[in-house]
Amino acid sequence: MTGRVLARCDAFNAAHPWDHNAWYHSWIERQLPQRVGTALDVGCGTGDFARRLTRRARRVTGIDADPAVVPTAGERLDGVDLRCGDLLTADLPGGYDVVTALAVLHHVPLGAGLTRLRDLLAPGGTLVVLGLHRERGLLDRSLSLTAVPANLLVGAVKTRRRGSTARPVAMTAPTAPATATLAQVREVAQRVVPGARIRRHLFWRYSLVWTADAVGA
Repeated sequence: MTGRVLARCDAFNAAHPWDHNAWYHSWIERQLPQRVGTALDVGCGTGDFARRLTRRARRVTGIDADPAVVPTAGERLDGVDLRCGDLLTADLPGGYDVVTALAVLHHVPLGAGLTRLRDLLAPGGTLVVLGLHRERGLLDRSLSLTAVPANLLVGAVKTRRRGSTARPVAMTAPTAPATATLAQVREVAQRVVPGARIRRHLFWRYSLVWTADAVGA
């Protein structure tokens, strides 16, 4: 993707901001069991997806490393155990039936982060990652170019429906550029969560879905 196209896209996004992660919330839900005992949402932010998890899980925990967003999530959620902490070092009990991580892994070392997510699962548990990857190669660039007009259209429609061009509250957390390519993600996943299903998505995202071995994660 050329720098000029990126600059124009960034300028439009700044004027018509919308949450690209939230676009995939319904898709992520479809990857999960209908009813589970416990669920953990890593990088919960202001709690939008943690709220969705309460429809399926008896107990939901949300964790985020940004101390500024956790109080906001607390104001918007009831019945969710909210914690401020880092994925790699937080004191979490593990044994979760569902673990979700949206736009998290590019903030930590990929291998260590994915291993930690795996280890937090109960036997037979489901892990769903929505991640960002660094573009490399013709396929990545082609998909990015395809995403540009769709991104502009969705941004225009969503800000019109909101009646505001203010940034959604879910987009107030710090961001960081992705450093791992999708090929590197696949390589690490093959080692850490063999058999995981990984696919590219529009709007500069990939997903990883994995079910832990029923006799031990």
